[in-house]
Amino acid sequence: MSRYRSRPRRTFDRLAAAALATVACVCVGATTAEATAPTSATTTGTEPVESRGVSIPAFYTPPAQLPATNGALIRHEPLPLGLSLPGLDGRPLPGTATRLMYKSTDSDGRAVAVTGAYIEPSAQWEGGGPRPLVAVASGTMGQGDQCAPSFALQRPLTVNGQTLSVGYDNLAVYRLLATGAAVVVTDYVGLGATDRLHTYVNRQDEGHAVLDAVRAARALPGTSLTSGSRVGLYGYSEGGGATASAAELQPAYAPDVPLTGTYAGAPPADLTAVMKGIDGSALAAALGWAINGFAQAYPDMRGISEANLNDAGRKALADTSTMCVGEAIVRYGFARSAAWTNSGKSVAEIIAEEPRAQAVLDKQRIGTLKPAGPVRVATGVQDDIVPHAQARRLAVDWCRKGGNVTYAAVDLPNLGDRLLTNHLTPLITDQTAAISWLTDRLEGKPTTSNCWTMPFQR
Repeated sequence: MSRYRSRPRRTFDRLAAAALATVACVCVGATTAEATAPTSATTTGTEPVESRGVSIPAFYTPPAQLPATNGALIRHEPLPLGLSLPGLDGRPLPGTATRLMYKSTDSDGRAVAVTGAYIEPSAQWEGGGPRPLVAVASGTMGQGDQCAPSFALQRPLTVNGQTLSVGYDNLAVYRLLATGAAVVVTDYVGLGATDRLHTYVNRQDEGHAVLDAVRAARALPGTSLTSGSRVGLYGYSEGGGATASAAELQPAYAPDVPLTGTYAGAPPADLTAVMKGIDGSALAAALGWAINGFAQAYPDMRGISEANLNDAGRKALADTSTMCVGEAIVRYGFARSAAWTNSGKSVAEIIAEEPRAQAVLDKQRIGTLKPAGPVRVATGVQDDIVPHAQARRLAVDWCRKGGNVTYAAVDLPNLGDRLLTNHLTPLITDQTAAISWLTDRLEGKPTTSNCWTMPFQR
């Protein structure tokens, strides 16, 4: 049995309960107070930016010139955690956080600034060897800069009449910190950093951002990380796609970041299938985020969207570009993209008929490369938002390429068609197993692929 599962964590339990209570209070419209603004460690020389009633600190505005090296630190400053308790030894629990900005490279080969956060845990690492590092890639947060995961660590719940943002992945972050592993969280390209839109589910942008977050954490002064610190990746939904992509891209893009283990939960590996799943669902706004991001990155997609969208579609894209997932569900939940187009066809139908658009989505396919290190792919068999079949196919594709794959089918009852329940419930029910599996890898324990059972599993 993993040391993580057997170790008592009373203090963590209080923090986890607080995190869950914060998420739960969205249902009754509770609000939270603003956290105290941190003192900047680097002068930015710019003014804060406002996004849907939330002030984005000047820290998030990238400089005109970026470093040449991927993962190089641009700036950093203290980050107050919204959920924290004083420790008996004077150190805060679960740890001390630092806001980061670092350099990465986007899918077009251009330098880009990415923000995020590093958390030095107060818990000791007892797994042998130096303290390991886990890069956490968050699930869907939205496309407005105020939705950034690093913001969610500071403000687990933001409700102001214009924005509804919930840091639901904070629970996984705190559970990982409780093992004694350090955690670095990426905001992805364009989420947080105010110079561009978030390139939602862009395979290369997200994979690069995850790997460069590891490099940035290593470069941060004053941490307990060493050159021998093992590295793991953890992500679910959008985050599962990001970690899966990072595992594929690591050998070529970041050979200096060897991976001990990667958890990819509910990964959107085939965006053609995923677009069909989210259209008309509670998460229909994600179509807007994807179109916005790909139109920014690929000129062909911009022209195709401009030619096919009607006024309602253009308004939906403009609205969603500044929204977090909470208000997007309220405003655009269960919308159908056929109402956004001139022809009355769905976005998926238009893309299927347009070779240039389909070529863009084909480039986003995850599963064409062998992943580095052991990987664990988990997917809910009832998931109808990020469809189960395409996630399982990713595991099969990796198995056929000789990957060390642990595949887990999370078998739950149907909890409501297209309501997000079939997608989100495995996030919680599989979390203990996922963190235990990853902790074992960080401790250096070997794992055996279950690829041989794949033909008989759902």
